[in-house]
Amino acid sequence: MPTIVDSSAWIEYFVDGPNSDQFAAAIEDTEDLIVPAITLTEVYRWMLREANESDALAAIAVMKQGRVIPLDDQLAIFAAELSHRLKLPLADGIIYTTARQERADLVTQDADLEGLDGVIYVRHSKRK
Repeated sequence: MPTIVDSSAWIEYFVDGPNSDQFAAAIEDTEDLIVPAITLTEVYRWMLREANESDALAAIAVMKQGRVIPLDDQLAIFAAELSHRLKLPLADGIIYTTARQERADLVTQDADLEGLDGVIYVRHSKRK
């Protein structure tokens, strides 16, 4: 089944956080991995802030092993509607809408997405 890994889960994986093992299978199954372009933005920005450009570029290279879905006009409008209806932050709405559009599971530790259809929520643990 296709899977989308939310930005929070990617970051957890890259920093080898306590939940990283929960996301490894989805990330390493590049055949079924779908990557919304907005997750590239969020992870790259986080890595620049918390690590360095070299680590940020390495993270993006790993993420691009999946199938990257660009944010086009149709996805943008659907995401705005869904975000509005579900009261999701912008990036979460784009990621969730992409999952629905691609008929993919969404793996996350973002509490904003907990309980939504197709979401596999892993409660965030404190980092090692």
